[in-house]
Amino acid sequence: MTLGLFPDLKIPAFESLGEKQEVLVPANTAIKQDYKKLATASKKETSIIIEVFDRKIILKLAKNNEDIAFINTIKYSRWNGKTYCWEIPNYPGNLERLKDYFNDRIENIIEHDSADNSSITGVKQPNKKELIVVRTFSGRLRLIALFDRDFINFVHGFPYKSWQPKNKWWTIPYSEKYMENIRQFCEESGFTLTYETEEAKGEGVKRISPFDLINYRKCPEEMRLKLVELRYSERTLRIYSSMFEEFINYYSREDIDSLNEKQIIAFLRYLVSERKVSVSYQNQAINAIKFYYERVLGGKRKFYFIDRPKKEKTLPTVLSTEEVQLLLQAATNLKHKCILMLAYSAGLRLGEILRLKMVDIDRDRMQINVVQSKGKKDRYTKLSPKFLVYFDSYLEAYQPKEYVFEGTAGGPYSASSAQNIVKDAAAKALIKKHVTMHTLRHSFATHCLENGIDLRYIQEMLGHESSRTTEIYTHVTTKGFDQIKNPLDQLDL
Repeated sequence: MTLGLFPDLKIPAFESLGEKQEVLVPANTAIKQDYKKLATASKKETSIIIEVFDRKIILKLAKNNEDIAFINTIKYSRWNGKTYCWEIPNYPGNLERLKDYFNDRIENIIEHDSADNSSITGVKQPNKKELIVVRTFSGRLRLIALFDRDFINFVHGFPYKSWQPKNKWWTIPYSEKYMENIRQFCEESGFTLTYETEEAKGEGVKRISPFDLINYRKCPEEMRLKLVELRYSERTLRIYSSMFEEFINYYSREDIDSLNEKQIIAFLRYLVSERKVSVSYQNQAINAIKFYYERVLGGKRKFYFIDRPKKEKTLPTVLSTEEVQLLLQAATNLKHKCILMLAYSAGLRLGEILRLKMVDIDRDRMQINVVQSKGKKDRYTKLSPKFLVYFDSYLEAYQPKEYVFEGTAGGPYSASSAQNIVKDAAAKALIKKHVTMHTLRHSFATHCLENGIDLRYIQEMLGHESSRTTEIYTHVTTKGFDQIKNPLDQLDL
């Protein structure tokens, strides 16, 4: 009817949802203006707004089946019915895919700054087909490259890989084997490899001590009693008390119970930016503060709006069997030799060695009973016959009463003294690797795996709750790879 009345006023007005439509505008000027506004509004419906956050991308657009089908091809994308927008993980390549698909329809891209204090500014930007590899002091390799599908597929083959969306780089654990894989990839894919070492960070400000404050405050007694009541270990009690003391002395003139969430966040940022503490230290500080306000004062559980840092996982340092032999031979003191032999032969943690009692050595079943270890769990591990030869000589010479290894004044042997033993032995054996008591535990697990022992048995002897923790040793060992037959070699070509 309208077309019959106004045949000359048929005009193209706007595109809606990708389909061209026509609007018939009557001769009345006011109505013409209304239709023009409608046309403009409809054009806005086809425009795309993208907001980029640290870990996700927000996509705002009008409903369109073709667009929805494309978005659903992006892994882990989801529709948020509350905010009426799409949420897409900020994984490498996702933003580039959105830009390439929507192209000219993108009205605006808003990039929000991250509150992550660990981000590094002034990073060298790679050229096309260039891979910058930076070895960090935390035992990781930082991989910086422009978006490339082959490179991303290559990185996905590494264990404990991590994408840093703020900095736009990957990190993987450091090892010579992985560096060789990277060099080989660059040669085969035509990448230029640039290798750098991270510059040493300046030391942060020192922690506040009792000598710095006249009114230095100790950890509240009610917190210590609560930790004891809940049967936390001595080590946890010591760490939580120390962490909370630093917090309350940072606000030395404030009432402890009146400190608010904003002050807690300010302290946590101070630890990162000025104290320059490690990720583990920052996480322990958060746990100690939360314990006091939630468990001691009985407050509600809170989430403090600061990113709890994830500890970067690294591959363990492992000694070869030849290096272990040199290390044990370098320890001439009988007591010291037995400590090192026990750590290697049973895969024990340092604390487990120091707490080990005479009654825990079961000669009949050739087992060691590890009582109330990490996670308050008991377990059994192997007792080596060769260790017993040296152990009998040690018992005759030192005659320990309760603990297997006792200090000069009785009681458990000192942890620092035990670490000095392995450090001195490594120096005498001319071992260049960073060797600690825990290195012997890693070496025990790796050598067991290389000797064909099932991963499940190794998990039980180490006391790992999850098999995923034990599986890290499969990334360390190289034995057995030469026996794997490539399926291509079996073809008659």
